[in-house]
Amino acid sequence: MKDGFLKVAAVTPKTSVGDIEFNTSQIINGMEAAHSEKAKLAVFPELCLTGYTCSDLFLQDILLKKALQGLKQILDASTGMDMITIVGFPFFLHNSLYNAAAVIHEGILLGIVPKQNIPNYSEFYEGRHFSVPASGNETIQINELGKSGYHIPFGTNLLFCSENFPLFKLGIEICEDLWMPVPPSCSHALAGAAVIANLSASDEITGKDIYRRELVCSQSARLVSGYIYADAGEGESSTDLVFSGHNLIAENGNLLKETSRFKNDMVCSEIDLGRLISERRRMGTFSSVPPEKANYQLITFSFQQIEDTSLSRTWLQTPFVPQDKTGRSHRCEEILNIQAMGLKKRLSHTNCSNAVIGISGGLDSTLALLVTVKAFDMLGLARSGILAVTMPCFGTTDRTYQNACQLTKILSATLKEIPIHDAVRQHFSDIGHDSSVHDVTYENSQARQRTLILMDLANQVNGMVIGTGDMSELALGWATYNGDHMSMYGVNCSVPKTLVRYLVLFYAETTPDKKLHDILMDVLDTPVSPELLPPKDGKISQKTEELVGPYELHDFYLYYMMRFGYTPSKIYRLALCAFAGTYNEKTIYKWLCTFYRRFFSQQFKRSCLPDGPKIGSVALSPRGDWRMPSDASVNLWMKDLESIHF
Repeated sequence: MKDGFLKVAAVTPKTSVGDIEFNTSQIINGMEAAHSEKAKLAVFPELCLTGYTCSDLFLQDILLKKALQGLKQILDASTGMDMITIVGFPFFLHNSLYNAAAVIHEGILLGIVPKQNIPNYSEFYEGRHFSVPASGNETIQINELGKSGYHIPFGTNLLFCSENFPLFKLGIEICEDLWMPVPPSCSHALAGAAVIANLSASDEITGKDIYRRELVCSQSARLVSGYIYADAGEGESSTDLVFSGHNLIAENGNLLKETSRFKNDMVCSEIDLGRLISERRRMGTFSSVPPEKANYQLITFSFQQIEDTSLSRTWLQTPFVPQDKTGRSHRCEEILNIQAMGLKKRLSHTNCSNAVIGISGGLDSTLALLVTVKAFDMLGLARSGILAVTMPCFGTTDRTYQNACQLTKILSATLKEIPIHDAVRQHFSDIGHDSSVHDVTYENSQARQRTLILMDLANQVNGMVIGTGDMSELALGWATYNGDHMSMYGVNCSVPKTLVRYLVLFYAETTPDKKLHDILMDVLDTPVSPELLPPKDGKISQKTEELVGPYELHDFYLYYMMRFGYTPSKIYRLALCAFAGTYNEKTIYKWLCTFYRRFFSQQFKRSCLPDGPKIGSVALSPRGDWRMPSDASVNLWMKDLESIHF
């Protein structure tokens, strides 16, 4: 909870229609099971205290009175359970019968929320028994509950909020409410609810599970909320219907957990309220009003203990990359099209039929060349107008050189080789630098010499220099200022390093050209390196990830910092989960510190970033997604990291 996580449970208890004593005991069993999992919110199905399928038995006094007795038992049982419990029951008030949800915490009935939309079509005929509640709220007294029944809020516009965990604001809707064009949860969310509980009794027919799952996930996305859906299951009457107990927990469009159907069960997961609130804060269009101004009553309570929530969720090591191959292939094809379309527009706008690109035989320049070829094909331009320039120097290996040359030829681009050894040595002489000193001047002089050549060649052929640097390099500042940092259009500027690899792999796997496939696979097998230091025994001596850290870690850090504004300590915790067995805690911590130091110190390079297309939800363009002072202090973030203890 200290990191904004709320453990929740959706529970389908065993049910016996009309047998309230049995149902009460089963609900209490479910509460105990959820509490043993340290859930702070447990949601039970619609009318589970009596059974949803009681039909005309709902009109019997004995059933309604016994339901209140069962509710009293549940209230008593909740004492000592530091957990919000929501139970469905029939409630008679003001000569009307309501399909209602009781919200309970530590022996206290916090409020009762009635169902707003009563279905009366097809197999549903709730209108025969239940009334549509009046809008608004009131305070009522339920004598049958004793002192627990005094001053109970009742109404449709109730929100429940923890005073000592204010991220948790809860709104409630019941089954059919979700199926409406404008569900009540829309109003709940705009009044501040970040969690929606749905008590449901959704019967099962062919294909309905798919629609139900999509509906719950899409509503959680629309509301930028957590959504807990508890469904009635076996034990309901099968006179005409079957209920499957299809419980779902979703968060902002993502399904976290679901139960197997036709098996009364409980499902638990953790909703990341910090993530949801961060997303709402980022979206200027998600405007909400204080509950009281939205005619809502805010009912407060306090958890007995705010504790670290044990996490059962999983986090992908590569959040930028879909895990299933079908989804990944679709994503890669889409990204290549976005990159190519961006370049196509720029070439067309400038009436440019030539492009100049520095080709090294590495991943980034390979992807940039593939994108440039695609853009030229879209425009119907001859690929010979792509001038691919290899500029070997002190660190170039034969492997990368040969791959660069062969790749250019296979793609029918124009290859130009310009060795820069002599020019760089002359530059060293001009500035008085000892060429045996392999420092940052030694490295950056080569990068700037290459950029100078590319820019001048572009002038020569009336072309455009295509940038090759990727987003991970921009985040870390792993680019030479006014060297490979600069271009006229950067096609890879929003592509993280971990995704570059999959884009090239996708191209390799889908090309019909066997030679092109083999070269691309060898490029993928080549260590990531700027090749600015002399090789050892003909092999690359300078490996980027040994110097700056593993890109899979840095991309993980970048995603959660940029996308959700997580604190460094929270990112560290998630990284421990994601990379368990891959990196130890000290390694994760070391490179996380490196990430923050470099990210803050290198903003000046991003502040003058060349144009390039955004391809995902995270981007670093100073004209769009990320506007940061170049001289901002990193101290606050580093102090948060210092609070971590091994």
